[in-house]
Amino acid sequence: MTSCPHISLEFTGKFLPPVLVLVFIVGLVANGWGLKSLLENWKKLKIINVFVLNLGLADILYLLTLPSLVVYYFMDSKWIFGDVFCKITRFCFNLNLYGSIGFLTCISVYRYLAIVHPMKVRGRLTLTHSVVISVMVWLLVGIQSLPDMFYTKTSGNHTKGCYDTTSTTYVEDYLKYTLGWTFTAFCIPFLIILGCYGHVVVVLCRKNAINKVLKQRCLKLLFILILLFSVCYIPYHVLKNLNLWSRVLSKQKICHQWNNRVYIAHQISRGLVCLNSALNPLIYCHGNDEISAQLRHLLQRARPMFKCLSLSNFRLCPRYINHK
Repeated sequence: MTSCPHISLEFTGKFLPPVLVLVFIVGLVANGWGLKSLLENWKKLKIINVFVLNLGLADILYLLTLPSLVVYYFMDSKWIFGDVFCKITRFCFNLNLYGSIGFLTCISVYRYLAIVHPMKVRGRLTLTHSVVISVMVWLLVGIQSLPDMFYTKTSGNHTKGCYDTTSTTYVEDYLKYTLGWTFTAFCIPFLIILGCYGHVVVVLCRKNAINKVLKQRCLKLLFILILLFSVCYIPYHVLKNLNLWSRVLSKQKICHQWNNRVYIAHQISRGLVCLNSALNPLIYCHGNDEISAQLRHLLQRARPMFKCLSLSNFRLCPRYINHK
């Protein structure tokens, strides 16, 4: 055998466009509403909300690049926007992904300090500190993501193909780079979050004097983080590196039957990791009581409409809603 069997790329064009459209609509509405609520209460801004604000900005930055990707996949993976914009699009994805992980880590550490060491940090953590830390997170994420832009991202005279990784020519070097990138930008923050919340859970179980509202917030945030990491982040990083490894093996004429299955699984994980931009707004509800109250109010107003839609006579709907 001179080469490995060709992997079908049709699945990507069928799976990713609907996911990206859904993420764009839900993410833009949810993040727009959340950021608007935060900015309206700027004077009441808390330390943790600075990290939440940056989390939302990272999501908006990525969401604005999704229309071009939807066009790309609808056109059978033909990139018509040029090499520079391809690299910018992929760079924005990485800023969003690792910026989100970075700010989630900051939020987790802040919650850890507020519960485990409340007296030591009281009055010592200020808005200025949170702003400086946010700038450092952006710089660190940008530095880690910058080498990715120097790898080949397009093929076919800039009119076909916009790789999320790189071409087969440089795949061995890219695998080494992405393994180090995964360790520093994902594994280390993930271990920090696990350590923080492992200790927090122990403290919450031992102490009954801790405020009940604070306990509920921590448990809610823990649930959101488990959801984000188990659905979005862990599958993506595992399957991305596994798919790159399978490409290296194929280049070396080492063929496996699981290559195609790994590719499909990786494409599914790419769709799932995009969901983080639609799921991150859950953090707004965790960190801001007023946003949670607004959401409950909206749900209460929407409930009569859903009941109305279930009625057989739709002409009764306006009267029903007005009565409510």
